[in-house]
Amino acid sequence: MNLFTAKEMWLRSIIKQYSQRFVPSWYIFAFDMLVVFSSLFIAYAVRLNFYLHQLDFSSIAIQAIIITYIYAVSFVIFRSYSGIIRHTGFTDALKILQANGTAFIVIAAAIFGLRFANSSLAKEISFGALVIHFLLAYFFMMGARIIVKTTYHFIAGSRKKEFKKVLIFGAGASGILTRNALMQDIYISYSVNAFVDENQGKIGKMLEGIRILPPEQVFTKEYIDKHEIDQLIISIQNLCPEKQRTIVEEALDLDLEVKVVPSIDKWINGQLSSEQIRKVNIEELLQRDPIKMDSSNVSKYIFGKSVLITGAAGSIGSGLVRQVLAYRPAKLILLDQAESALYDIQTEISNSNELNKYSHLAEYVIASIKDKFRMQQIFETYKPDIIFHAAAYKHVPLMENNPYEALLVNVFGTRTIADMAVKHKVKKFVMISTDKAVNPTNVMGASKRIAEIYTQSLSNGNTQFITTRFGNVLDSNGSVVPLFRKQIEKGGPVTVTHKEITRYFMTIPEACNLVLEAGAMGQGGEIFVFDMGRPVKIYDMACKMIKLSGLEIGKDIQIKEIGLRPGEKLYEELLNNEENTLPTYHPKILRAKVREYDKSVIQRNFDDLTHLIIEANVFELVAKMKEIVPEFVSNNSIYDVLDKQKVSG
Repeated sequence: MNLFTAKEMWLRSIIKQYSQRFVPSWYIFAFDMLVVFSSLFIAYAVRLNFYLHQLDFSSIAIQAIIITYIYAVSFVIFRSYSGIIRHTGFTDALKILQANGTAFIVIAAAIFGLRFANSSLAKEISFGALVIHFLLAYFFMMGARIIVKTTYHFIAGSRKKEFKKVLIFGAGASGILTRNALMQDIYISYSVNAFVDENQGKIGKMLEGIRILPPEQVFTKEYIDKHEIDQLIISIQNLCPEKQRTIVEEALDLDLEVKVVPSIDKWINGQLSSEQIRKVNIEELLQRDPIKMDSSNVSKYIFGKSVLITGAAGSIGSGLVRQVLAYRPAKLILLDQAESALYDIQTEISNSNELNKYSHLAEYVIASIKDKFRMQQIFETYKPDIIFHAAAYKHVPLMENNPYEALLVNVFGTRTIADMAVKHKVKKFVMISTDKAVNPTNVMGASKRIAEIYTQSLSNGNTQFITTRFGNVLDSNGSVVPLFRKQIEKGGPVTVTHKEITRYFMTIPEACNLVLEAGAMGQGGEIFVFDMGRPVKIYDMACKMIKLSGLEIGKDIQIKEIGLRPGEKLYEELLNNEENTLPTYHPKILRAKVREYDKSVIQRNFDDLTHLIIEANVFELVAKMKEIVPEFVSNNSIYDVLDKQKVSG
């Protein structure tokens, strides 16, 4: 091993050891003070053309102490020593100039004041030396920082093993900062091929020596292959979701890795580093433009009321909790039977800067909606004015194997809460339903449809019963997105039940917004369906998630088709064949025109279900569900036989 190699390895080991450690600010402050103090002696030497025998060291030392103190105060005010040296940039240079300049102005003003007062002390101080001192101090401070930064990046650069050619979408200030951040990356050597922008006034020009090109020129296979582009970085602040989705999907179609620059408020100390440039999440591709909500309308019916949320620890329930708290109800009762999950939401509220100020409004209640006596006690204690009923079993394959529990919770649990609402004169009851209740092919969907039918039958009384229907919720418990994410992290395979399976998606905040709005507009008896946007093929979603992870399908990770699960269908619907919709004042909320059921028939059906629940014969239970919901036709399930018997009968 030669001397150069040994020295290089030693330097690399030092860089590796200290790459995540930073010089304490007080070290930098002490260094700057030393520079200020010593620079005055050099300044006087320069002023006297280096005739050192003419220097009065004792007088200069006293001046240096006073001047250093003034500079120190200025440094503390401007915090010029607080930057990370290896990332020194224009902002740091400006801070140091401001601090030094302020100190110099204060000293100069003091000297002119002393001279005006004809003080003998002023005669000992050379103004020319102070000007030289100001320039020298700034030069030494910035010079030292630049040397450290350059040395660090030179040594660190020798460790770079990966090379990437990138495009930056956005030829603005954020784009320039993105390019600068990439140049400082110590692990990857980036080459910015071009800035991409739609502004015709910028196209054809150069930005820091790099071309600005239109999207239609660069987003072609010929251009990407010719220039061997690896990555696209989106660097436009507050880009609308629809536009971002279009850009990302174009890039993914060209097999580019896609990253996005976070919003400025998330930059560390107001500075962007390459580590902060993150991968695009699949949720961002499924998002739509933010929903415009009439918050005053929602506030009117929540403010000052006692609000009960069942299933409050679940995905939708906890989302409703976060939003309802902000409308300042008199009391918010969070009811759930899951102790750990309820504790988690309690901890979140206590630790949240936004929600903690409302934490005194929350009451946490562990209880099962199946327990009629416990529900009676809770209603008597808290006297709710509004109920958001989100408690339910929702996993299709599990409920297909456990219809007894599906009926006990989704149907009879809902009946218990609904009956209590009527008995205790609750003003509004908003039920969270699902698109799986439409033309159900599984026990879970059918149980939710029966719950819808029951609550609708109670709507003519004092309590307004409102039902909301929507599809799958991103990142909810059991959602396909976190499942795919875990499978990708493990190296695959990513499993899809069927290549053609299609679902509607919305985010938790979006769904909760619409639930609150629907609750505000409902007068009782309505079933509101939400505009879920475009249906999404689950297979396509899996492909996009793999590509967004920077992996190649078939090479780095496999997609495996495992077949439909019991009760699962290819396409979800929001309305059945006998229903249509009416518009409401909110463009994202439609009112479904649904069949009306005779109340006596509903009561008789529930009596039958009660007897069957006691007998616990699952086939008889499911057969009765099919009788109550004629459109319930099982799919890929052991209960298919019941449909065949109905046809043959």
